[in-house]
Amino acid sequence: MDYPTDVERVEIDALTQAIHEYYGFDFRSYAVSSLKRRLWKFAEIEGLGTLSALQEHVLHDAGAMERLLATLSVKVTSMFRDPEFYRAFREYAVPLLRTYPSARLWHAGCASGEEVYSMAVLLREEGILERSRIYATDINLDALRRAKAGIYPIERMQEYTRNYIDAGGKASFSDYYTASHASVRMDPSLVRTVVFAQHDLATDHSFAEVNGVICRNVLIYFNRELQDRVHEVFHAALVPFGVLALGAKESLRATRWARAYEALDDRRKIYRKVAA
Repeated sequence: MDYPTDVERVEIDALTQAIHEYYGFDFRSYAVSSLKRRLWKFAEIEGLGTLSALQEHVLHDAGAMERLLATLSVKVTSMFRDPEFYRAFREYAVPLLRTYPSARLWHAGCASGEEVYSMAVLLREEGILERSRIYATDINLDALRRAKAGIYPIERMQEYTRNYIDAGGKASFSDYYTASHASVRMDPSLVRTVVFAQHDLATDHSFAEVNGVICRNVLIYFNRELQDRVHEVFHAALVPFGVLALGAKESLRATRWARAYEALDDRRKIYRKVAA
């Protein structure tokens, strides 16, 4: 692991504390090795030689803070990423969601929205999108704006189409977007029932009672203490027998929440809440 030196650790602690106090964003409990890499990457882009210089830079330049926020909250994502997850979600989670008069899903850490549109397509094909509500949240306002716009590079569509087919898609993926020159726009009706909102998993609480939480490949960037805190928020938000979906490298095992859920598909990290 690329752990920081003693000096870097002091600089990182000072920087994250300053950001929390001045801007309200809390990165103090992010996994330190990942945080170090991202901070140095941003410092080099900004032409800075130390993390201490980075602290002064972001405290005196709100634009630099916006750019840093984008760097720290960046999430590798794509349409129907990990197609087998979506196949498992269709098989195990959708039948449970159908039992509710209306289904409310919280997509936490939605980034630029590719996976939100993927889920919306899946729910439409399963006949429950129109009676669903998706709360798509992220810490990054710029990412949320891009998610809401639903405009993506056309060169990614071949990859996304393959993912869609592998995920068990039931139509033609091109039915869900309109191409124009170098980009495509996803069908706006897919997000008619989506609420995009800023939310910081490190500091904010749940804001609604939901039937499902989807938070994939976000917790891996948090330390164990923050992961436990986020799981508490998710557990409080979920109704009894609500569905929790995590990323491929994330798990409930070795957490105090393990007995609060049963696995619907442990390999694809889809669980059902069974204990209050």
